[in-house]
Amino acid sequence: MGIRLVAIDLDDTLLDSGLRISPRCVSDIENIRQQGILVTLATGRMYRSALPFALKLGMNIPLITYQGALVKDTYSQEVLYFRPVGELAPTVMEFLREQGVYFHTYFDDQLCVESDSPEAIAYSQLAGVELTFMPDLIKASRSLPAFKIMAISNQTSSLDPIEADLRERFGQELFITRSKLHYLEIMHRDANKARALQLVAEHYGIKQADVLAIGDSYNDVGMLAWAGTGIAVGNAPPLVKEAADHVTASNDEDGVAEALEKWVLHTEPGPAAQRQA
Repeated sequence: MGIRLVAIDLDDTLLDSGLRISPRCVSDIENIRQQGILVTLATGRMYRSALPFALKLGMNIPLITYQGALVKDTYSQEVLYFRPVGELAPTVMEFLREQGVYFHTYFDDQLCVESDSPEAIAYSQLAGVELTFMPDLIKASRSLPAFKIMAISNQTSSLDPIEADLRERFGQELFITRSKLHYLEIMHRDANKARALQLVAEHYGIKQADVLAIGDSYNDVGMLAWAGTGIAVGNAPPLVKEAADHVTASNDEDGVAEALEKWVLHTEPGPAAQRQA
């Protein structure tokens, strides 16, 4: 039947290195929507951080946010799916504190931190949202649902043993992933982009074979593997490219536009696509 639903990751996929969406991508997404094909975002970002991009692109559809922990409609605000970390949230945060690594969490779609550390400020600027200060995140997580937990370290290798320990202790109960090498994210085990995309497709009565997904990082692997057509951008690491059916140009070379033109719009591929051939 052809592609009926497209899910696109934001950072390092739809957004270029300057956090911009190219005019070519905007035009292609509009053309796709005019054909009656649904387009959504599938991102690790907060809902309120992803929403401005979705509104700019005219998306009237549930957005996949928090790696799939929250699927919420752009206009009606209807929540289609919500899976917070759950009762293990305080235990995970206690472990991260013992490791001496920075972490923050999210309550009620707010970016919650204990201090204005360099990591907190940098992430707040990237996400385009203000910080919400709380004296004790661990204590708060015992009464408030944590959407997800994020640990950040510019010494990326220092996150490797922490990730390994988390997987050993909680791998059967939580979804643990890296959205960037310096971002370690912990969610409910059913909070992932693949599961969320499946739910959006089912919501609209769309078959798996008619879904196309585009991403760049380890947190996109499940989504790319689940979608009928999975596409990795050229800046993705080898493991992500292996999970995809196709590889397009990088996020700084209009890779998303190239993919949409080739596999959805079926128009003549641009120069970036020709270079890849």
